[in-house]
Amino acid sequence: MSVIKSIMINEGFSAQPYFDTAGKLTIGYGRNLDDNPLTTDEAIYLLQNDVAKIEKKLMVYSWFNQSSESVRDVLLEMAYNIGISGLLQFKNMIAAIKNEDYNAAAAEMLNSKWAKQVGNRAVKLSEGMKNG
Repeated sequence: MSVIKSIMINEGFSAQPYFDTAGKLTIGYGRNLDDNPLTTDEAIYLLQNDVAKIEKKLMVYSWFNQSSESVRDVLLEMAYNIGISGLLQFKNMIAAIKNEDYNAAAAEMLNSKWAKQVGNRAVKLSEGMKNG
């Protein structure tokens, strides 16, 4: 048996963080996050996986998969930030995207609670939306 397989069996898996018997924040197969935090490369890997999952779920919507790459990028970032269900609440923005009215879509983005919460991020993303 490989050492990896042995560790997996002996540590067990937890998708949720927990405190181990030594009081260390731990996740996965016994990864001690207090003494061994994520590296930038690991965080990027996780981010890429998360965005790919979101994109796959959004591809069922014609207004998403028929949009330009720059519009899809804006929508992906919004969905990453507020979840797909949060993104789908932007009904007026989505209607504007369906009509290829990217200025109206950008205005709808800025006319939201989300925009007030994220500030300059919303401004930058709305500019990306305007460029359609």
